[in-house]
Amino acid sequence: MKCPICKHGETTDGTASVTLQRGGLTLVVKDVPAQVCDNCGEAYVEEQAAAQLLEEAAAEARAGTEINVRHFQVASLS
Repeated sequence: MKCPICKHGETTDGTASVTLQRGGLTLVVKDVPAQVCDNCGEAYVEEQAAAQLLEEAAAEARAGTEINVRHFQVASLS
């Protein structure tokens, strides 16, 4: 797709690092599947990955985690 930010690049399959903050929690997740602009580098996280990230952030916040850095892993279907 054409990048809506720079309006010049095309997005391709890639990965990105995502930082989420909620309350006192900072969660950094690396290697998240995304569409990445070949011109400006803007990353667009795929819907399923975004939903999983939000669930993980909520769980970490409930557990009282302050800082967590991890690599993205696809949730199991069990």
